[in-house]
Amino acid sequence: MRLIYATCILTVFIISSSSVLAQSGKVYDNLTLSSEILGGERKYAIYLPPDYESSERSYPVLYLLHGAGDDQTGWVQFGEVLRITDDAIRDGQATPMIIVMPDANTGQRGYFNDPVGEWRYEDFFFEELMPHVESTYRIKSKKRYRAVAGLSMGGGGSFMYALHRPELFSSACPLSAYVGELSFDQFKERRTEQLSDISEAQAQSYYEQHNALSLIENMPEDQKKAVRWYIDCGDDDFLYEGNSLAHIAMKKNEIPHEYRVREGRHSWTYWRESLPAVLHFVSQAFHQY
Repeated sequence: MRLIYATCILTVFIISSSSVLAQSGKVYDNLTLSSEILGGERKYAIYLPPDYESSERSYPVLYLLHGAGDDQTGWVQFGEVLRITDDAIRDGQATPMIIVMPDANTGQRGYFNDPVGEWRYEDFFFEELMPHVESTYRIKSKKRYRAVAGLSMGGGGSFMYALHRPELFSSACPLSAYVGELSFDQFKERRTEQLSDISEAQAQSYYEQHNALSLIENMPEDQKKAVRWYIDCGDDDFLYEGNSLAHIAMKKNEIPHEYRVREGRHSWTYWRESLPAVLHFVSQAFHQY
C-alpha cells in the first residue's frame, strides 16, 4: 500500500512539473493606445511570461524595437520572440519578463522627434507609451528593472533612448544598429527637406543629439557607468562601420560595454541568434548581477 501511495504521489509530481515546464507565454500583437502627441491610435505588441496569469507578482520589462520596414509584429513574426523567450526562461538563461514592442512605422518611420517638432515619436514613447504599459500591466517601474534593445533602426533607437535617458534603463542592447550619419555633411545631404525650415545651428544641434558617436564622445563622466551596454553586429553587416566606431569611442572614453562581432549579415537569422544573449544580458541586471 505504501509503495502504491508513493508511486501515485510521484506520478502527480511528475505530471505537475511537466505541466509547469510546458507552460507558454502569450503574445498579443495588435494592441492599441490613443496618443494625443501623435494624434491617433498607436499599435504595440506585448509578450507576457508563462506565469503571468497564474501569479500576482510584477515583472521587469524589456522594450524591444523593430527595424525599418517592420512594425510591432516584426519581432513576433520574424524574430520568434515567443519561442525564444519561453526557451530562455525555461532553461534558466533569462528571468521571466514582459517585452513591449511598439510600432514605429505608422505616420512617419522612426523612433525620434523630427527636427521641426511636428512629429514627436520620442516624446510619445516616454510620455505616453511607457506610462500606459507600465500602469496597464504588472511591470516594475524602477530603472534596474527596465531595459531597451532593438535591431537596425531599432538599434539606433536603443542607442538614443539609453543615451538620452540613462536614468531610465539598466541595460541597452543595440543590434546591427544604425548609429546615425557618420558626418554632419552626410546628415544634411540626406535630410535636405526636413532641415529646410531650420537654421544651420539648429541642424547641427539636432545632428549631435541624434548621433550615437557624438553622444558617446560627449558623455558626462557621471553617466559612463549608468547603463550596461551590449553591442552586437555581424561581420558582413553593411552597418559594421558605425557599430565599430561606437565600440572604439566607448573604449577610448572608458565606457564599460560588451561588443560582439559574429559571422552574419543584416538578417533575421542573425537577430534570432542574438535574442537569447540579449535576454540573458538584461536578466543579469534584473537579478542584480
